[in-house]
Amino acid sequence: MRKLVYGLLTLLLVALVGCVTINVYFPEAAAQKAADQFIGTVLDSAAPAQPAKDDQPAAPPKKGSQPSAMLLDLLIPAAYAAETPNLRIQTATTEAIHGRMQARFRDTLTPLFNSGAVGFTQDGLVAVRDAGKLPLDQRAGVNAAVADENRDRNALYREVANANNHPEWEAQIRATFAKGWIERARPGWYYQDPSGAWKQK
Repeated sequence: MRKLVYGLLTLLLVALVGCVTINVYFPEAAAQKAADQFIGTVLDSAAPAQPAKDDQPAAPPKKGSQPSAMLLDLLIPAAYAAETPNLRIQTATTEAIHGRMQARFRDTLTPLFNSGAVGFTQDGLVAVRDAGKLPLDQRAGVNAAVADENRDRNALYREVANANNHPEWEAQIRATFAKGWIERARPGWYYQDPSGAWKQK
């Protein structure tokens, strides 16, 4: 009887899988988690980087779960596997960007954020908020550091979208990071609200 029920369930699953339309959606929660991890290690250069999920050993399968997992592997179409979003944001390019951003925050940007001279924009970038807080002889260097930071940020958002084979996600990735930068801003730092007005944390 058990074999008969299992066989009927298998046939039912095969029929259902044939009718499923696979939609690839932007995985907002997973993207926010990845962005938070990236942002945290940039803003706190003393914090060790978290290991990539793929480097962690896989949990052993629960007793009795292996046959159903094997069944799903057989039934889920290859197209679905190809369209499943890759949420890892570690690539050679993003690692290089991460290193530059970490050094820039440690050496240049943190004092500028602390003084209120610069702040986070609503679109995931950095802007000079109050040039009056900067000595004249330092303004050119600060503008260059902000330009370098924004170049890396734009490249990061584009690279994450491309690394996940969804370049159309770039705007959503940018928005996710923009929210994360503002949420992780330290007390006293400035950021833009959705209308573009500067606020202080």
